[in-house]
Amino acid sequence: MADAATDFELDAQYRQLREECGLLDRSARGKLMVSGSEAAEYLQGQLTNDVEALAPGEGQYAALLDRKGHIQADMRVLRPAPEEIWIDTEAAALEPARRHLETYKIGRDVAIADLTAERAILSLLGPRSAELAGAAPLPEHACETTGVEGVEGLAVGTEGGVDLIVKAAEADGLRAALAAAGAPEVSDAVAEVLRIEAGRPRFGVEMSTETMPAEAGIVERAVSFTKGCYIGQEPVARLHYRGRPNRTLRGLELSAPAEPGAALRLGEKEVGRVGSACLSPARGPIALAIVRREAEPGAELAVGEDGVTARVVDLPFG
Repeated sequence: MADAATDFELDAQYRQLREECGLLDRSARGKLMVSGSEAAEYLQGQLTNDVEALAPGEGQYAALLDRKGHIQADMRVLRPAPEEIWIDTEAAALEPARRHLETYKIGRDVAIADLTAERAILSLLGPRSAELAGAAPLPEHACETTGVEGVEGLAVGTEGGVDLIVKAAEADGLRAALAAAGAPEVSDAVAEVLRIEAGRPRFGVEMSTETMPAEAGIVERAVSFTKGCYIGQEPVARLHYRGRPNRTLRGLELSAPAEPGAALRLGEKEVGRVGSACLSPARGPIALAIVRREAEPGAELAVGEDGVTARVVDLPFG
């Protein structure tokens, strides 16, 4: 009965996000503010995307790589003001990213502040997000100052709605006000369903410090090939222009639910492991996985040892 009740609640929250609006607290993400007259120029040589091209009010998705082109952190990069660059990233990637950026800024007019404990991120998801955020619909990563229920903050466009970045001390009151206005809190689990359906990999799940951007399918969103040099540029450019990754992020349509980490086999050969998996109310059991290139869309894979099968599909799920 507990499983049935959980499924019912997830279905209800899923409908809320598809038809109305829900609220997810993402305050656990790591948060840095990079400021100073050389902040954008400095980050231009560290991150994969074109930070210097951002005008105030614009943002982008980017990654921090090692010299072999492996992802050390993926992040949202916002430019709320000319000399301020906001970065938020997965909690586990915060300290490596902060340490890296502190190490290489010596001699530059750049300051790095860790705002993780001082700022909250409240994510509004669903078609009513902009309305409840008191903002016009924003393109993904665009940002503007806003006031919601008397709380000042930064509104940021996301793929599925609007994020509100506010002072942590004011988050509880804003959360309650948004719930009363029509955005009840939803679970991480239902937000993960939306992420998996959209085919967006997550650092620490599909992506790791051994993954290249091309393998994770994030090149189009995260990498600029027209900007100047940055750490890890050469192997990323070489793979883009001269090669094809041996592994690629794919979607899996499952015959039954599967556990993250389950082995994926094409014939007798292991071609990858399940990353994120969920039971989508709209699409049934699905998953994301980085698999070897021979596991092309249309291929049938064996999942684990329980007779579950998976059909490989392109992303996002159609």
